[in-house]
Amino acid sequence: MKALRWHGKDSVEVEEVPVPAVTDPKDVVIKVTGTTICGSDLHLYHKEIIELKDGDILGHEFMGIVDEVGPEVTKLKKGDRVVASFQIACGECKMCKEGLSSMCDVTNKSSVQETMYGQTFAGVFGYSHFAGGFAGGQAEYVRVPFGDNNLLKIPDSVPDEKALYLSDIVPTSYHSVKCADVKGGSSVAIWGLGPIGLLAARWSQLEGARRIIGIDNVPERLELARTKLGIETINFDETPDVVGEILKREVHGVDCSIDAAGFRYAKGIVHKVQRAVGMETDSSEVLNECLKATRKFGTISLIADYAAYTNGFNIGALMEKGITMKGAGQCPVHMYWHDLLKKIEEGVFDPTFILTHRFKIDEFKELYNAFDKKEYGIMKTFVETRWSNPPTTGTPSLVSLKAGNY
Repeated sequence: MKALRWHGKDSVEVEEVPVPAVTDPKDVVIKVTGTTICGSDLHLYHKEIIELKDGDILGHEFMGIVDEVGPEVTKLKKGDRVVASFQIACGECKMCKEGLSSMCDVTNKSSVQETMYGQTFAGVFGYSHFAGGFAGGQAEYVRVPFGDNNLLKIPDSVPDEKALYLSDIVPTSYHSVKCADVKGGSSVAIWGLGPIGLLAARWSQLEGARRIIGIDNVPERLELARTKLGIETINFDETPDVVGEILKREVHGVDCSIDAAGFRYAKGIVHKVQRAVGMETDSSEVLNECLKATRKFGTISLIADYAAYTNGFNIGALMEKGITMKGAGQCPVHMYWHDLLKKIEEGVFDPTFILTHRFKIDEFKELYNAFDKKEYGIMKTFVETRWSNPPTTGTPSLVSLKAGNY
């Protein structure tokens, strides 16, 4: 099969590798009909996540058709159309029984993570041995452990282009809004207008937020936020004092802030240098803007990736303003799956407004490079394999980076 493999910093290749097989009675092997690249995959691309190994297969968002099932699989059969949770949960441990699938106690045995965090979170497809060492979904086949628990059947009424994103960004963005305590009448600021930030803005609208302000510096993303969602925006390249601008619009500060940007986005030279020489792994700049722009006793949701340590964090503002800052963690996808699938099926929520391009799996290398550089207006992609259906009407047609047709 074809699979996207990591070979070092900024080095990935689509290569021929063996097709995975059932190795545990609860395994399911699926033929991938849709996959994609996520902003968090760039952390792996740039070797910003530890415990990557040469040849690892990347990718944590994928869907497909059941091709093989283990003898203890009872809910699925060959031919079923399914989407995979990006996390791998056993369904039986204490955390899983509480509905917190992203914190499964069984599927991630990283001793490094346990030392750093005290406990491990669940295994994640294609996200290094720090997250369990599981082969990912940027491939033509994937072995899914605990298949009954980690695969969701998709009805024929929901097209692939809508179903795929139930693997991660749809539930993750929804989770970020719930963690931020967004409700009717709330004012919301969202740092980062990538797929998670834009979907979080849409969920905030559906929750009844009265004002939503999105912060980014990518023109295409700012335009999409204004035209598709009708939210307010701030371009931090043009308006460096983001906090001051927010406080002009909301004099007491926003009720809810969502950090959908993350540790990679150092702005000032101090944090850029500290990250470059290893004095910190994560920049605190966005977090500090959130703290200043959020009203007293407001709420901040951290849905963006943060890996380890930061310097210059304004802990005084956190305490003295009485702010609740919630680490949203890896989203417990299983908690939301069925409800969100229903919202998509009924037309309440349509994630495809952020879908900009469709590519073949052969072009993953070129896609990583273009996605990293934010080129060609690429936002969210649908990457097809030999098993994929034709594009659904109203979604992007197949294009090619290699051919210059994008």
